[in-house]
Amino acid sequence: MGYKSLSECVCDLEKHGNLIRIKEEVDPYLEMAAIHLKVYENKGPALLFENIKGSKFPAVSNLFGTLDRSKFLFRDTLDKIKVLVDLKSDPIKAVKNPFKYLNVALTAMSALPLKGKWNTPILYGKTSISELPQIVNWPMDGGPFVTMPQVYTEDPDRPGAMNANLGMYRIQLSGNDYIQNQEIGLHYQLHRGIGVHQSKANAKGQPLKVSIFVGGPPSHPLAAVMPLPEGLSEMTFAGALGNRRFRYFYDSEGFCISADADFVITGTLYPNENKPEGPFGDHLGYYSLTHPFPLMKVHNVYHRKDPIWSFTVVGRPPQEDTSFGALIHEITGSAIPKEINGLHEVNAVDAAGVHPLLFAIGSERYTPYLSGRRPQEILTIANHILGKNQLSLAKYLFIAAKEDDPKLHTHNIEGFLIHMLERIDFSRDLHFFTKTTIDTLDYSGSDLNSGSKVIFAAAGDVKRELIKELPGIFGLPRPFNNFKLALPGVVAVESPVYVSAAETLEQIKILNKNLKSHKSGNIALIVLCDDAGFTADNINNLVWVTFTRSNPSHDIYGINSFTENKHWGCEGPLIIDARKKPHHAPELIKDPKVEKSIERLGVKGASLHGVI
Repeated sequence: MGYKSLSECVCDLEKHGNLIRIKEEVDPYLEMAAIHLKVYENKGPALLFENIKGSKFPAVSNLFGTLDRSKFLFRDTLDKIKVLVDLKSDPIKAVKNPFKYLNVALTAMSALPLKGKWNTPILYGKTSISELPQIVNWPMDGGPFVTMPQVYTEDPDRPGAMNANLGMYRIQLSGNDYIQNQEIGLHYQLHRGIGVHQSKANAKGQPLKVSIFVGGPPSHPLAAVMPLPEGLSEMTFAGALGNRRFRYFYDSEGFCISADADFVITGTLYPNENKPEGPFGDHLGYYSLTHPFPLMKVHNVYHRKDPIWSFTVVGRPPQEDTSFGALIHEITGSAIPKEINGLHEVNAVDAAGVHPLLFAIGSERYTPYLSGRRPQEILTIANHILGKNQLSLAKYLFIAAKEDDPKLHTHNIEGFLIHMLERIDFSRDLHFFTKTTIDTLDYSGSDLNSGSKVIFAAAGDVKRELIKELPGIFGLPRPFNNFKLALPGVVAVESPVYVSAAETLEQIKILNKNLKSHKSGNIALIVLCDDAGFTADNINNLVWVTFTRSNPSHDIYGINSFTENKHWGCEGPLIIDARKKPHHAPELIKDPKVEKSIERLGVKGASLHGVI
């Protein structure tokens, strides 16, 4: 089975009790997002908003709100797709056992895009940008955004669908300095395929044609976010996953049109034409601020008959895109380790906003003839990881040796951190990369896209027994007035509001003097924070605060620290300053009035039947 349209998918979900309709009028300004967030938090169904204030089009969200529902959408093809991705990484398997893989041949046949202008429902009508649902998710957002787009561009040197890029880059529909219905903003980050295409178009001095697809079969948006193995296009993946070839044609102006989409916005990017885009509440749990990004001149907005607008809400994880990530891991989890020798497992930690924190497990086999083991091969693997596509955006990379604990897994956040902190030698096993690139959405660095990275590498025997309870005699002097044990060996220390690097250094001196005389050997990590209770409350809070609010080169300190031949280390506990800094972006906070207003849906019990 493969869905031919988003409408077919919506009907199927409703039939199986996985979708509800909201018939009451809902305001696209904050209300729709607030309802979505409430339902997602309660692991609720997909939502079809039938009556959106200011727009004649309905909208659906939370399609991928749970991993089980995401698997349900692709229940007939998911296992075959895993095999296809596995064969892409190791094609020799098909030669060794051809009959075993014979059943995926039909799935592979559906991967080739199908070009043709017959039966094209997308050309049913035209509309304008202002008539689309103007959905604003967070109070400080700069305007309405498209949050579930599939942005299509072709390689100027190798035109055609087989060399095209399909990515999910947010689109600002109005606000700021955009001319209504004529201009929209296209925001894309580092290491995205569209950037290569725009660079080539700029070098030729020509505009880049862009097509933005919204809706269509659910395999299409998933393909747009899939980190595919080298040489596998998003269109072929969408066809194989949806068991339906990606159908497309070109309009009279030469723009590629997805025949199965619900909406298509076409337009052009011109060399060096940017406008301020943002702010936007993003998936790290903070706003990304206003910056110049490519300006798209709108040509046409097509739609099919009875189209459905597709959207999601991003914010501090977990959110709907968490299910995207989990499904992607199910499909491609074995692919990346096969591309890097010695790598067994890698996990971009969702609770920390994905790119700020990466866990990995590798082999340590360089000197098996020596009794004393230390990080060697895993450092080679770590450098390879930091040179690999979007993995290169990782800010903190923790890598452990598989031989130390074959049962260790990167998705057990608490267990992995404890394993690392028991074994790491802070005088030797920290390796910094300064003045380099980090995630565009991460404002802990010194500038947009700029910051630092650090590798934490651990191999060998346990070096410290982590403290599981703070002794009654443990105390800290002023200005540190509260502290809590967040994990074995990890203490969250509530600190004064951050003022400057110079004042922080004075505070570190106080800690250094106090903890030098303390028996702090079984404390591995001290996290300076604004709220010790919040930070230590659960593992998700700990990793979110610690790794989204710190820049390794600027915010890592240590007891009895030293620099030796340009290598920094410390003899006592490591200190990470994870307080909010003046240059950080504000965190996402819900509007209490809107939260109150959506109670009417739950109280009336009509549309949501108590879901919120």
